[in-house]
Amino acid sequence: MDWDKLRIFHAVADAGSLTHAGDKLNLSQSAVSRQIRALEESLDVTLFHRHARGLILTEQGELLFDATTAMSKRLDTAAARIRDSEDEVFGVLRVTTTFGFGTLWLAPRLPKLYEQYPDLNIDLMLEERVLDLPMREADVAIRMKEPSQADLVRKRLMTVQMLLYATRSYLDAHPEPLESLEDISKHRLICQTPSAPQVGASATLVRHLMTYNPGSLLTVNNYFGVLQGVLHDLGIGVLPDYVTEDFPDLVPVLPDIDSTDVPVYLAYPEELRHSKRIEAFRDFVQDEIIAHRKHLRQLGKI
Repeated sequence: MDWDKLRIFHAVADAGSLTHAGDKLNLSQSAVSRQIRALEESLDVTLFHRHARGLILTEQGELLFDATTAMSKRLDTAAARIRDSEDEVFGVLRVTTTFGFGTLWLAPRLPKLYEQYPDLNIDLMLEERVLDLPMREADVAIRMKEPSQADLVRKRLMTVQMLLYATRSYLDAHPEPLESLEDISKHRLICQTPSAPQVGASATLVRHLMTYNPGSLLTVNNYFGVLQGVLHDLGIGVLPDYVTEDFPDLVPVLPDIDSTDVPVYLAYPEELRHSKRIEAFRDFVQDEIIAHRKHLRQLGKI
């Protein structure tokens, strides 16, 4: 097949419009249309259903678009590896992690990374869904479990536990004793929604706490919301222990009650092993974790 025609086809399928694809490719609509007709004739198939609102892929078009999408991702990978053969750290690095870790731990530390590498652009994708790194949905991931995908370089960064926290002002306003889990019945529990995607250790702890009939309940679908509820004195929250450094107003409640250990892994595709951007980000995260743990030891929290 003609590579140039495939490139034009991919742009049209992605845009759903000859005009928009032409703008992206810096070609006229008629030139794009001719290339698509020529490709359809060479394959002896119809690739698009044409209607007034745009273009819709036929079944054959969908098959070809899947192939060109895979090709595009592979070409992006090759381009990234070529760029990363240089000594400078620049360009876009797509990082995926969970909403909680991304908002509460990683994002507040990114200014230091930008200070080191001002030409690096981070595309931070926060979601619980595990993105496909080998298919280049992201370049590097920080996940709360060991990645199961093949062909990944992975490194265990640290261990997290889920604990109960409240503010000192909340505890002063609610002097009822908090000596055992039975005392939860006198307080409002703030936790992630049990049905929301989350690490199994957290869900298990929340289910256990629920058996003690909290006096009231606030559920949120991410840890950032849980943290805001706790900081605004709404109750006792289930939060990851990595928040304790950046939010010193939090006080551990029933510190012997915790989740099982949650391992935190950094992972990236094997083919990006020598990427300067990956190397810079990996070293930055590792240094920040070392500094984080050192500070917690100084505070006597670990």
